[in-house]
Amino acid sequence: MNIILLGPPGAGKGTQARHLVEKRNMIQLSTGDMLREAKTSGSKMGNLVAEVMARGDLVTDEIVIGLIKEKISGEKGGGFIFDGFPRTLKQADALGRILEECGENLDIVVEMKVDDDALVSRISGRSSCGSCGEVFHDVTNPWPASGECPNCSSTEVVRRADDNEDSLRQRLMEYYKKTSSLIGYYYAKGDHVSVNGLASVEEVQKSIAAVLDG
Repeated sequence: MNIILLGPPGAGKGTQARHLVEKRNMIQLSTGDMLREAKTSGSKMGNLVAEVMARGDLVTDEIVIGLIKEKISGEKGGGFIFDGFPRTLKQADALGRILEECGENLDIVVEMKVDDDALVSRISGRSSCGSCGEVFHDVTNPWPASGECPNCSSTEVVRRADDNEDSLRQRLMEYYKKTSSLIGYYYAKGDHVSVNGLASVEEVQKSIAAVLDG
């Protein structure tokens, strides 16, 4: 099964993707992770990525699409989770072509819908473990009193500099500007389903499972 996870910054896409990787043996294709991996891979595509990033240029759609095609052509596991791609209608069309060329198809697009004010409140208290990436929140899931991450025992607390209200609202505006057309695109194809992204992690997991198993 191949799916796209859509949702604004902080909606919990990464948390849900990790759960699907663990429980369903799916492969998460995150644009950022793929670029970082390619940069140090030594492959032809990786060298190209390294050159572009060294110059400070933006990575083109062609490069990202090439990386995705490499991944889809390899190990398939329980299917792919596309996280952070596509972001535009042009990319959505390209993804459809790649999947078809590789004998695959897109099964569902899951949008994690959120209330902006609640999301800002959620993210502004967010931190993560600098070692394993485990996510914490000052109110709902604070760091243990011991100061150690329960997942890996690291004591490194990381907070993003742009996890403040002004920056967050700007990021939300950019997200909606870019993805509103995508939601309509996949809705018209009958591929779009939405879940409540502000429910508890476990409830969101159940909602996504119901969609995938339905």
